[in-house]
Amino acid sequence: MDYLHGHDATVLASHQWRTAENSAAYLLGHLRPGLSLLDVGCGPGTITAGLAARVAPGTVTAIDSAPGILDEARRTAEAHGVTNVEFTVGDVLALDFPDATFDVVHAHQVLQHLADPVQALREMRRVCKPGGVVAAREADFGGMVWHPRPPGMDDWLPIYYRVAREVGGEPDAGRRMLAWAREAGFSEIDAGASTWCFSTPEEREWWSETWGGRMVRSHVAERAIAGGHATRERLQRVYEGWKSWAAAEDAWFAVLHGEIICRRST
Repeated sequence: MDYLHGHDATVLASHQWRTAENSAAYLLGHLRPGLSLLDVGCGPGTITAGLAARVAPGTVTAIDSAPGILDEARRTAEAHGVTNVEFTVGDVLALDFPDATFDVVHAHQVLQHLADPVQALREMRRVCKPGGVVAAREADFGGMVWHPRPPGMDDWLPIYYRVAREVGGEPDAGRRMLAWAREAGFSEIDAGASTWCFSTPEEREWWSETWGGRMVRSHVAERAIAGGHATRERLQRVYEGWKSWAAAEDAWFAVLHGEIICRRST
């Protein structure tokens, strides 16, 4: 798949911030030493490293559709002293593994970018061992809330929705996780939710650069312009709106995520 956001520095800043603790806490209680785990869409490997530490001496296989990002993931693993991970290019819609290979199959912020998230979950189920778990967490853009609301920033979501859906994605994936899992054939599903929240001056500045900056310096910006969804001038106003939000002393932003733990019974 062609990842909508690309790997501009504004995107990587967000991905590199993610850890097993802040992005996969719902899964950690299901992990123990000796398990085998598949991490789908591993990106720069920061979540992967935390998961690998928890299942060691078990093995982790981490896949991503973008070969270039796997070099970054290998450096991340090395920096964390993690030696039980193998990184390889892979496609979640057609996983190159036999049935019932892994005890745990995990994906973070992957399904929202796919035209067929149910097929991805079917594949994740297929390669999961009976008694194992499939875990996924997705943001829900319609559930994001923030204060204050500078006028320029209000254009951010309408533009992003159009760009994401034009390439077959679903920004409101979080609320659909349970439905997708049921359609994929799971019957034992624990569905929940959690949030990220950004409110300190440092968090606000960082978050405004990773998302406001993404609207002027990433594949999202390029596709918005190419698809006729926004002009460069309009995207610049969106960026300025984000920076205005970040500068407000009472600024606050919450990101809602849907989460599923699916047990493969057969």
